[in-house]
Amino acid sequence: MTQQELAELVGVSRQTIMAIEKCKYSPTLEIAFKIAEIFGQTIDEVFQYKTKQI
Repeated sequence: MTQQELAELVGVSRQTIMAIEKCKYSPTLEIAFKIAEIFGQTIDEVFQYKTKQI
């Protein structure tokens, strides 16, 4: 699946998908759930939250 195809299914721009992949943008819960659903995965299988080290 291309970034463009995923973007169209989710309802966002290809640039948004690129930013999510590069960890430059954290998706909303709605977008995160849509992406996980498209891939048939749970949200925690697709996304991981990493805390910043102080």
